[in-house]
Amino acid sequence: MARRIFFVTGTDTGVGKTVLAALLTRAFRERGASVAALKPICSGGRDDARRLREAMGESLSLDEVNPWHFRAALSPLLAARIAGKRVTLDLVAAHVRAIKKRFETVVVEGAGGLLSPMGDGFDSRDLITALRATPIVVCPNRLGAVNQILLVLEALPRSAARRTQIVLMNRLRMDLAARTNLELLEEFVSGDRIHCLDWLGSDPVSVAAGKRPSVRKTLDRLMRMIMRLK
Repeated sequence: MARRIFFVTGTDTGVGKTVLAALLTRAFRERGASVAALKPICSGGRDDARRLREAMGESLSLDEVNPWHFRAALSPLLAARIAGKRVTLDLVAAHVRAIKKRFETVVVEGAGGLLSPMGDGFDSRDLITALRATPIVVCPNRLGAVNQILLVLEALPRSAARRTQIVLMNRLRMDLAARTNLELLEEFVSGDRIHCLDWLGSDPVSVAAGKRPSVRKTLDRLMRMIMRLK
């Protein structure tokens, strides 16, 4: 298997990036791939990084999964400044590339939305470009989702936007907007690039959640698509 980097970003913070990254990581492991899951930068707690480490089978230390972590629950750039630290694009890209040498597949989770400042002068878009990663955009399936997704696609470099896969995270109660977003979005984006992930319940990163038939079907379809991309 060619060594690949998949970058999970989102339309905002708290949209389900960690959930999708953990599910995807487990799906790769189940198929026999050696996979690393990284959350290079985080602020506030490190629960997201711990979930990713668990999903990959704890084959990396927490500090390898998440080398830069800052206590203040702010954007990573501001949290780093408060801590008197400086994180650069070169440092983060070098860490991901070093991990890539040890694994067939690397799943990287960004921080916040696509253009949220991650460090000194860079954001997730810059890191996607530097790593030549395949972007996967996560968005809650709710009113406004189509606009948010199209804005993210417009912000990405054209070559990356063409490879981007989109995951709509369904909610427990699907209102009219949620039920019609897929059809509307398909007027702007090829339908084979859009995936709807059913509501996962109170523990969305659990092994059981990832084994639900509807979830497995969506993950299988997503994996088929991303593995075809060059």
